Order: sequence, then structure tokens, then C-alpha cells
Amino acid sequence: MDPKKILIAVDASDNAARAVTYVAELLGGSTGFLITVLYIERPPNRDLYPDEASWVEAGQAQELRIRTFLQQAKSNLTGQGIAPDAVTISYVPHCQSPVNPAAQQCSIGTSIARDILQVQQQGDFGTLVIGRRGVSRAEEFLFGSVTTKVTHLAKDCTVWVVQ
Repeated sequence: MDPKKILIAVDASDNAARAVTYVAELLGGSTGFLITVLYIERPPNRDLYPDEASWVEAGQAQELRIRTFLQQAKSNLTGQGIAPDAVTISYVPHCQSPVNPAAQQCSIGTSIARDILQVQQQGDFGTLVIGRRGVSRAEEFLFGSVTTKVTHLAKDCTVWVVQ
């Protein structure tokens, strides 16, 4: 029997950490699952930095923070009894990243939600887990929400939204 594939989309927020913990506690000690923890990079806003060097430095600091979060997520999952070889982490850089400008696979950054769903479809993940950021209805209407877009656009998979 093929293992069930679960994709956990994270952004290094507290809600993303709760989503990882939820999966870890739910599946801890179980077998027959392959779990990928995914981060789609959003580079720092270039307009907020006085020069290229500052922007690159901010991008490097952000990448280090995210990669640390991803390693902690994997440790959380394996610490609950999920086999280390059943958990992978995936960091997809932005195509115009200050840190990885020549990445082979990258996000063009038009829609984080669409990028997540593309990974879900290409990887044939049957379950997608995402944390809810907790924006108000007005903020969601004005600025959108990755979680809302994912739940509206997802096809042929189960979506777990963890708050």
C-alpha cells in the first residue's frame, strides 16, 4: 500500500508551528505517512532597505530564521515518533531572492497560495495542512489570505486548517 502524503505549508508563524504540532500529535508513532514541511519564500520588501547590501543581509537573516524553523518542525514531527526518513523539508526560494537569485526551482511570487497548491498537485499530496493567520474579515477582504485562497482553490485533496 502506498504511503499517504501530507504537505504542511508553513510561514514560521506561531500558527504554522501549531499546525506542525497538530500533525505531530495526531500521527505520532504512526506509519504509512510521508510528510513534507514546505516554505515558499517571500523576500523582504526591497523598498524598506536603503541599499542592496542591507536588503541582501535582511534576506539572509530571514532565510536563516526560516531554515531554523523548518529544522525545528522536522524535530517536532520526529520527536513524536514519526520516522526521520518519512519527513522532508522544502524551502522554495523566490526567483528574485536576495540570497538565492539563481535557484533551479523558484517561486515567481505572484501567489503564495497558488505556489503551495502547485507543489501539492505536483507531489500528489492527498492532505494539505496550513495554519490560519488570524486576520480579521476586513483585512482578509482588503489584503487576501493565503489560507483562504488555498481553501477556495484546492482540488482533489483534503485541507486541514489549524488555528
